[in-house]
Amino acid sequence: MGKKRGKINLPLFFHMQDLLISIFCDIDDFCKEYDQYLKTSLLIENTESKYEFPKSSMCLSEVMSIVVHFHLSNFRTFKSYYIECIQGLYRKYFPKAVSYNRFLELMEYSLFPLLLYTLKFKTSKCTGISFIDSTTLDVCDSHRIHCNKVFKGLAKRGKSSTGWFYGFKLHLVINDKGEILSFCITSGNVDDRNLSVIEPLSRELFGKLFADKGYISQKVFDSLFSNGITLVTKIKKNMKNKLMNLCDKVILRKRAVIESVNDFLKNICQIEHSRHRKPLNFLVNLVAGIAAYSFLPKKPSLKLDNLLFNL
Repeated sequence: MGKKRGKINLPLFFHMQDLLISIFCDIDDFCKEYDQYLKTSLLIENTESKYEFPKSSMCLSEVMSIVVHFHLSNFRTFKSYYIECIQGLYRKYFPKAVSYNRFLELMEYSLFPLLLYTLKFKTSKCTGISFIDSTTLDVCDSHRIHCNKVFKGLAKRGKSSTGWFYGFKLHLVINDKGEILSFCITSGNVDDRNLSVIEPLSRELFGKLFADKGYISQKVFDSLFSNGITLVTKIKKNMKNKLMNLCDKVILRKRAVIESVNDFLKNICQIEHSRHRKPLNFLVNLVAGIAAYSFLPKKPSLKLDNLLFNL
């Protein structure tokens, strides 16, 4: 959006306003439980603990709500969103809004509660049919790798099906309804078949887990099978053919649903961009985008009842 504000789309404005209110109510309920948890569970009595939100005119629930709501707005940069919406259109909801630079400082303190909120309340339950995949998170152009100092020692070069990249990987598990079950972030050079990544992701799963050929591994299959999970993948050209259940074969063809979820996260929730100035801001942006995805009214999903009925 440009600096000059044109006519406001009223239906969209009221929709985004109602969405902001619903996000705030949901997060505020969590923050009340979170504050109570800190008071009763932390062993450190120091009020300046890293878990303690700093004193400010804005509370933690307001900061978290703004960060999550940004990922569902039409703005491409957070600065434009904060100045035009929080300090402009939605000023009545945030009368004590701090300056943009101060808000960036407060964002860093929201990472830990935001992560707890996303893992506890914004991830769904397994239905017995799950899909696993990873997607790249580029932090800069491949020609500027040696100039990038923000993620020095953290981001790594890796290779995906689309070529080489520099950054991180987001490992994702969803159910057949397009809802996120678990997620994990690693550096770009970590293999998808790494058991230290797959085991935490599949901790709450059961039934069948559908994946692409990049997950073919006997160790991975045995590890998942010992936990009651059957890994279903296509076979490579140099592998012997094997019999597969018809239902599994049909569902495996619909594995692209997780690619659509990755597309929603990147293009609608904007979890990937190259404007980060701190690793903490990168993590806040990523976790907030995943939390924002759960508020989308329509998600990529498989209508398995109709699909299996037609077989």
